[in-house]
Amino acid sequence: MSLRPLLVIVHRWFGLAAAVFLFIAGATGAVISWDHELDAWLNPQLFQARSAEQAQQSPPGKVMPGLQLANLVEEQDPRLRVTYVMTESEPGHTSSMMVEARVDPATKQPYDLGFNQIAVDPVTGEIQGKRMWGAVSLSRENLLPFLYKLHYTMHLPDVGGIELGVWLMGIIGVVWTLDCFIALWLSFPNWRSWRKSFAFRWRQGGHKLNFDLHRSGGVWLWILLLILAVTSVSMNLERPVMRPIILSMSTLTPTAFDTRVPKAPAQAQAVDAKVTREQVVAQAASEGQRRGWTSPVGGVFYSSAFGLYGVGFFEVGNDHGDVGLGNTWLYFDADSGAPAGGKIPGTGSAGDLFLQAQFPLHSGRILGIPGRIMISLLGAAVALLSVTGVIIWARKRRARQSSARQAGAVASSRPATAK
Repeated sequence: MSLRPLLVIVHRWFGLAAAVFLFIAGATGAVISWDHELDAWLNPQLFQARSAEQAQQSPPGKVMPGLQLANLVEEQDPRLRVTYVMTESEPGHTSSMMVEARVDPATKQPYDLGFNQIAVDPVTGEIQGKRMWGAVSLSRENLLPFLYKLHYTMHLPDVGGIELGVWLMGIIGVVWTLDCFIALWLSFPNWRSWRKSFAFRWRQGGHKLNFDLHRSGGVWLWILLLILAVTSVSMNLERPVMRPIILSMSTLTPTAFDTRVPKAPAQAQAVDAKVTREQVVAQAASEGQRRGWTSPVGGVFYSSAFGLYGVGFFEVGNDHGDVGLGNTWLYFDADSGAPAGGKIPGTGSAGDLFLQAQFPLHSGRILGIPGRIMISLLGAAVALLSVTGVIIWARKRRARQSSARQAGAVASSRPATAK
């Protein structure tokens, strides 16, 4: 068998195996490029502070900083611990916090809170809304987190500590990456008619246009599709796949998470950090000033599993890292306060820079709003390419079946040959 027929078969089965997953990933990716904006539109109670509405009728109250709010929330409900909070909230907005359960002394297991994210009014300290981020639910409160997690895990459960969904979508990414090169090869059967591989037969419509949308659409978008495929592998299978590949060509700076073994939830969540949020934020702010950084401390997270604090540097409202390689983070030991490294965009080895660029490239945030628009359109294109590929396969399959039936009819109509 020559190379081209073999590659056609590989492309066909690679495409069919990944089509449903890529359709879902593409469609959800087109939506979650605007997850924060859509979430705020669907759920104003989670984003718009009630005190801001009341301030239009009476003198506005004093806005409390995020660390004070986090302490107040923990005092109100001793069952929970705030694991992420921003130091300041946007004007008129709630303070969004991530929380985890503390351990119930009676059962020695974490409390069943039923939520892991809360929205707090920065003036009154009232918890306006709660939700379980990533829950399998199509309610208004959970729709955008549901789509976000569906995008990279298909909501498959973990089994034996293995994240099946993350692995599945990572393997789909590997298949997609390989298939990008196969598809490009197949798109140019000969160089004399290369222009056909860029053309669309709009007026002819039907299967010809469907074929062109699949082939020529893939050619026009090839480099962007390859970037999406590679970055999806990097984010889902960074440690088992991408890091070994990078280490064969470059060095990688280990982070505190690389050198620590995570604790089980019942063990990790049973003990409070010895260093307070206020202490670690003050320490990080001092370090930022020493390094000449202009961005203020914007948020702090606590990982009980790893015994680490992370302190991010960003302006109010830019917690998503909307432009470039993202925000700067410094890590500190939660018991001693000792510096434990950090993630400083634009610094490190070539391998470090490559990994830093993966999420900004995949989300389009590396280019700001124009990049997010491009990724949203590209997600829709991935869904379209998946559909057109399946249509091409179904049409050819029907044609083969029709030819087989005709051949069978011809053979059965022939008179028997005497022996």
